[in-house]
Amino acid sequence: MTQHELPTVLGDLVFVTHRLTRLAAAVTGSTESPAVWRTLGVLRDLGPMRLGELARVSRVTQPTMTKIVNALDERGWIRRIADSSDARAWLISADQRGLAALDAWRAELGRALAPTFADLDDTELDTLADAVEIVRARLERAGDAASTGVVA
Repeated sequence: MTQHELPTVLGDLVFVTHRLTRLAAAVTGSTESPAVWRTLGVLRDLGPMRLGELARVSRVTQPTMTKIVNALDERGWIRRIADSSDARAWLISADQRGLAALDAWRAELGRALAPTFADLDDTELDTLADAVEIVRARLERAGDAASTGVVA
């Protein structure tokens, strides 16, 4: 494999992870909107933010994010924190109950998908674990770069 093939591999990775996400939702039988988990994940990874920023990062409209945040608030999974830089504004933060629900969902996904990958040998499992860490490290670096304005 060469660097020339990198864009193709990354495109394939994005598409295969979308397929994996759809499979995970199907095998769990969950009727929960993926937007709920995505929103909690954004808040976990990026910390408290205003509603408009949360909508932008999540790539949804502000009215859609308002509905998601209201649903999360009704469950006690987020907190609204006064924005110290603007008394009229609120920051949205993940609550410990929301983070616990997110962790439980991730565990459920893992259990539901385990049969699909049960026949991996130790080398394949190690390769998969390594790939997850490579992707996680790159995403964290890209997130750090995005918050500082420096391109990774």
